[in-house]
Amino acid sequence: MSNLFVWLKTEFMVDMKCEGCVTAVKNKLQTLEGIQNIEVDFNNQVVRVRGSLPVKLMLDALRQTGRDARLIGQGNPDDFLVSAAVAEFKGPVIFGVVRLAQVNMELARVEATFSGLSPGKHGWSINEFGDLTKGAESTGKVYNPQDYLSDKPLGDLGTLEAGENGEAQFSGSKEKLKVVDLIGRSIALYATEDRSDAGLAAAVVARSAGVGENYKKLCTCDGVTIWESS
Repeated sequence: MSNLFVWLKTEFMVDMKCEGCVTAVKNKLQTLEGIQNIEVDFNNQVVRVRGSLPVKLMLDALRQTGRDARLIGQGNPDDFLVSAAVAEFKGPVIFGVVRLAQVNMELARVEATFSGLSPGKHGWSINEFGDLTKGAESTGKVYNPQDYLSDKPLGDLGTLEAGENGEAQFSGSKEKLKVVDLIGRSIALYATEDRSDAGLAAAVVARSAGVGENYKKLCTCDGVTIWESS
């Protein structure tokens, strides 16, 4: 998997009250290297960024302006049946999120953040099944389409290196990976670099919103606003 960044459109909802907020948001984002274009829709409180930076860096920058911000979309849904997906690790020991976004027909972007890991290198992979009844152990083999010819399976994501604080991050891209084919499968994380153990944790890959698909600010099922949600 490549660590090279690729251009991608990402959409955030930002709690902007006035035109001064718009200016502050634009000015902050413009200080970041790897930002190609910024669009602000004040009426919908939406900021669209085309760039190569990880989501976390852009979210941190937006929040440094003193405004709350949430990721609401990534990738172009007009070009792909499924443009983005997410796998969330919800503990009790390991927490994290993996985001996948289709850049073009031959390339997908992969971003990940984890906490609760032991320091050192950990193997991780996209596995065949989304069966979490036994954690990573029941998710099957590493995902590999029949027409993919390579020494390593397509779902082999390599290794993550956790620091002394137990945190690990990754941002890069994977050739030939199609996000639409990953829905319902899983991402598994292992204690060892070669994935020879039963696995530490796993999470199911689910579809997430593309750009322009999620302007909802209030959940009708429980009345929770986007700013109150975790």
